[in-house]
Amino acid sequence: MKTFARMTQERLGELVSRFPRLRVAVLGDFFLDKYLDVDESIAETSVETGKTAHQVVAVRHSPGAAGTVVSNLAALGTGTLYAIGFTGDDGESYELRKDLRALGCSTEHLHLSGGVMTPVYLKPRYIHDKRLAGEHNRYDTKNRAKTSERLEKDIVSSLDALLGRVDAVILADQVEADDCGVVTSAVRAAAGDRAKHNPRVVFCADSRSHIDRFRNVVTKPNQFEAVGKAWPRPDEKVPLDMLLPAITRLRDAVGAPVCATRGADAMIVTDPEPTAVRAVRVDGETDTTGAGDSVTAGVVLALAAGATLPEAALIGNLVASITIQQLATTGVARPDELPPRLQMWLEQSDVPRGPKRRKGK
Repeated sequence: MKTFARMTQERLGELVSRFPRLRVAVLGDFFLDKYLDVDESIAETSVETGKTAHQVVAVRHSPGAAGTVVSNLAALGTGTLYAIGFTGDDGESYELRKDLRALGCSTEHLHLSGGVMTPVYLKPRYIHDKRLAGEHNRYDTKNRAKTSERLEKDIVSSLDALLGRVDAVILADQVEADDCGVVTSAVRAAAGDRAKHNPRVVFCADSRSHIDRFRNVVTKPNQFEAVGKAWPRPDEKVPLDMLLPAITRLRDAVGAPVCATRGADAMIVTDPEPTAVRAVRVDGETDTTGAGDSVTAGVVLALAAGATLPEAALIGNLVASITIQQLATTGVARPDELPPRLQMWLEQSDVPRGPKRRKGK
């Protein structure tokens, strides 16, 4: 297996300079990340039950799941953004759409349906504890019934309407239950067909439970998704002698390249041959919430800008190294933060960097 160990600042700048010209559609499960800021110093006791009544002093919200990908794309300077999916006809839908539009993302193809709920990750947290320990147990709102055929057709129609206007399509399959989210079997099959017949468009899929069911699209599983392990232990790793054959099988089944993330270890990409792309080592406490989504944003933008797969994987790693240092939130990275991270990555390499490349050469 090769190791990718070289990128110049000039090459990074060349790729990033193209981001503002790119047009990207994110098709998937748009959640609302809703934070309840709780002040424990003014907690009350319920007269009726005797239980603690936690006092919420502020409410914050931002797009989650597929919306986290949009947030990262917007922060990286993507020129045009479209959301494809559905929400319920409820207050959470209003907040989610408002947040997406504030990011410059079109919600024209985010379909409204009275038959579903807007998915929500509700996150109460203590305002006086900035550590990750300050976050309470999360409350999730998800749709657990099968997505209607009508909504599936609306999603595919939106994809078809936008194909001639985008450079990339990201498939963000967050819902684990079969056919209960946006990326159902029918939508997945349609996306694979469109990817096959539109080779100029970068298609990339990220999925909690269905990564091996995609066809003709770049896949970005983590190491556990690649081997089909649903509930890994906190410090568990997949041995390379198990991961590499699984990645090869996934590449053959899907018919497109694979970018397999491994946390703080090197990402492995399959094309043109298996290649390891080192992560950036960072110090201090980290929060990996949304890290995979930030990698997806970096990888897809780089590919759409003309990067090779190893180059795109490195840019994804640079982005994630920035987002994981933003605690108790789903962080984002900005273009001017990438060159210092590339410098860190180069300095951490044990491989000689060789002579500097002259401009224009």
